[in-house]
Amino acid sequence: MVWYLELEDHEQLADILENEQLTALFQPVVDLTTAQIHGYEGLIRGPSSSMLHSPEVLLRVATDCGLRGQMEWLCHKVLNRSFRRLGLPGKLFLNISPDVLVQRSLDKRSESMWLAEPLEQAHQVVLEITEGERILGYGPELLQEAVKRCRDEGIGVAIDDLGEGFSSLRLWSELRPDYVKIDRHFVQNIENDPVKAQFVRSIVEIARQTKSTVIAEGIETVSELLLIKSLGVDLGQGFHFSRPHATPMTCLTDEAAAFLRSQAVPSKPMAEVVWGRDSLAGRNIIQMTPCLTPAISNEAAMGWFEANPGSDVVPVVRDDGLPIGLLARTALIGSFAQPYRRELYGRKSCTQYMDDKPLIVDKRISVQNISQMLGNAERRHFLQEFIVTDNGHYFGLAHGQDVIRVITEMQIQAAKYANPLTQLPGNVPVHEHLDNLLRLRVPFYACYCDLDHFKPFNDVYGFSAGDGVIQMTANVLAQFCDCDLDFLGHIGGDDFIILFRSLDWESRCQRILGRFADTVVRHFTEEDRIQGGYCTENRRFEREFHPLVSLSIGAVVVPPGHFTSYMEVSKIASEAKKQAKLIQGDALFVNRRYKTEAPGHDPRSNNLEFFSGGGGDQGRIDEFLPIKPAA
Repeated sequence: MVWYLELEDHEQLADILENEQLTALFQPVVDLTTAQIHGYEGLIRGPSSSMLHSPEVLLRVATDCGLRGQMEWLCHKVLNRSFRRLGLPGKLFLNISPDVLVQRSLDKRSESMWLAEPLEQAHQVVLEITEGERILGYGPELLQEAVKRCRDEGIGVAIDDLGEGFSSLRLWSELRPDYVKIDRHFVQNIENDPVKAQFVRSIVEIARQTKSTVIAEGIETVSELLLIKSLGVDLGQGFHFSRPHATPMTCLTDEAAAFLRSQAVPSKPMAEVVWGRDSLAGRNIIQMTPCLTPAISNEAAMGWFEANPGSDVVPVVRDDGLPIGLLARTALIGSFAQPYRRELYGRKSCTQYMDDKPLIVDKRISVQNISQMLGNAERRHFLQEFIVTDNGHYFGLAHGQDVIRVITEMQIQAAKYANPLTQLPGNVPVHEHLDNLLRLRVPFYACYCDLDHFKPFNDVYGFSAGDGVIQMTANVLAQFCDCDLDFLGHIGGDDFIILFRSLDWESRCQRILGRFADTVVRHFTEEDRIQGGYCTENRRFEREFHPLVSLSIGAVVVPPGHFTSYMEVSKIASEAKKQAKLIQGDALFVNRRYKTEAPGHDPRSNNLEFFSGGGGDQGRIDEFLPIKPAA
């Protein structure tokens, strides 16, 4: 029974190949930003009355018969002919198995990797390498060579069903495709599965680094579409837009296009940017909620709320990105509940029922300031979300209750880890901030600040006067730190650390030294100021002269990716501080050994620089022990 069925299949296959009995279907690939058709994936069906109607069965039988190459060539020929006849716009995505791609590349009779006519339109073709198929009998170098030949001829390359097999990431790294298509498994029900969302987020991040365009397959619901777009996916495909069809649509409906364009996506994921530790954006309470435009009708807005049952409000944002109001679920439902309101106003703009005076703040505002604003604002602003902008453009939503929660957490953390004398962050938050900068590969400048000759001052003038100098030092350092970019910590005694991200950090250090020199003299008697110091008896009862207290700063340029933990940075900064303390008076020592080397850089140079401050004399060091780079 099975033998005759297989024999019949083989005969049908031969008939299909000879008479080109294939039907071409196309499913649109949509640009999720512009709402334009980016292209179409070409799909094939066998004769409707045949056991080979399904493309999976058709290709499996062709493989068993050793005719896979001929069958895929015929599929491409039929699809290309229909694509041209219909005049469809954009790219034509065609599936191809790795074996067939390599065979085409090795075939000396083949003048081009694109076997279907016309050859001059090959630049519109994207060959999707089916990741689930194994490469039989060929090494990866042959596949790479085949991909290179495709690119030389202007043919695009994609990896299909990314995530379905085990070799996905390796294939991606080896081929560097123009497109990667995320398998539908990771798209379906993604709004309810954080693991799937994280997978897609990671794929988008890798794609940015490799300059690949991401396509999400299998989008079927509005909720899946909204989350997929919010994660930064470029293109989408699925039943939500259209099923495969012999005569597919060439553009989205006006309402579908307007709705898609209205969904604002931040230009950078939150994890890519490190904000000031007290800013609203730095506290991870902003939700990247999609928005509506004034072109969206009340009926469509109601559909949005039905697709997003967890959202009580949605922002209304103009096409240029400027927010103009908040539309509340209750306002819309309350109106539609009245007789004939839905029929009368359903097609009207959603601006009709929006709150046109919402609370709008910039993401760089500190949580303390927004807390004060909420306290002084109308009660409704505290009870619902408020709009967050980035330089005036819509960025997301935040809730007043989350701000109060963060304020409480900050107060608890500050009391737990702050230095009791200066109220600055202590060792634990310093280490956490350092590790965060390293993890996110953000360039910064670590400056270790230490007081010189402080112990004898403390012994002579008393611990109370010593506390005054430490508090004065903290105030001087804080004056020249940007609260949105820089981090100042007190790591114990007379030691401080500044993690600068301000580009003018060197100028800030020089101003710190100058301000310190002008201020510290007020803590000495007039006699000690005139003679530039004071005498004490040491442990051998000998008179010993001590200069006035000065400030030494050891700075290290920290490029992205060079260090892996705060311990490595603290060790190098400590060495830099020791070098600074060898210079008489207020001084800055900069270790640039770890900066990215510029063109013409001489690797024999030591990249170490010495500066004197405003109040001390500059010393000279002709010899010093070299600092070994971190392993």
